[in-house]
Amino acid sequence: MTLRVLVIDDHAIVREGLRRLLSKDDAIRVVGEAASRREAYIQIEHHKPDVIVIDLHLPDGNGLEVIAWARSGSQKLGIVVLTMSNMPEHILASMESGASSHVDKAAPISEVLKAINLSIEKPLNFNSRRLTEAIALKNRDVGLTPREIEMLEKLPTGDTVQQIAAQLFVTESTVKTHLSAVYKKLGASNRVQAINAARKLGLLP
Repeated sequence: MTLRVLVIDDHAIVREGLRRLLSKDDAIRVVGEAASRREAYIQIEHHKPDVIVIDLHLPDGNGLEVIAWARSGSQKLGIVVLTMSNMPEHILASMESGASSHVDKAAPISEVLKAINLSIEKPLNFNSRRLTEAIALKNRDVGLTPREIEMLEKLPTGDTVQQIAAQLFVTESTVKTHLSAVYKKLGASNRVQAINAARKLGLLP
């Protein structure tokens, strides 16, 4: 199967270089390019690519807007962010917008190819070399302790307080105390609100 890839970047030299490098892989065919947000919308609609490789900075808008729009139209589309914007907030914003991967432009082409292939296999499972670091920094901003983070990660499973306590080898009272602290720090009053708040902050996938 040949993967149909669309390259979106405002620099012609980047688009051309990426096209040449990707074309060396027999399993990939670059079907088009776009230099702006407007062109990206048109090219995605026209080519219906399997994967888009996109920068976050576009002359007429934000790459995140294109990502969110593209993801809303397809849950199977591979979306690889290839950018120099590698601050934790950029990585988390890419994940929240629906990207499949976030790769530094300085990374070797092998890493880009790996991201492209992963984006097709698991388009909704976000991957980034610096994701753990980004989440850790975000956790620090919110002020969650390691134990509170552990409790937070249990919330989407639907497990009861009793089940969480058994899994973590602590008392139910301890779980309730930590969850109360998590809710307070996230500005939530219940489990659903805490999960939604954590997802908006990039603390949960």
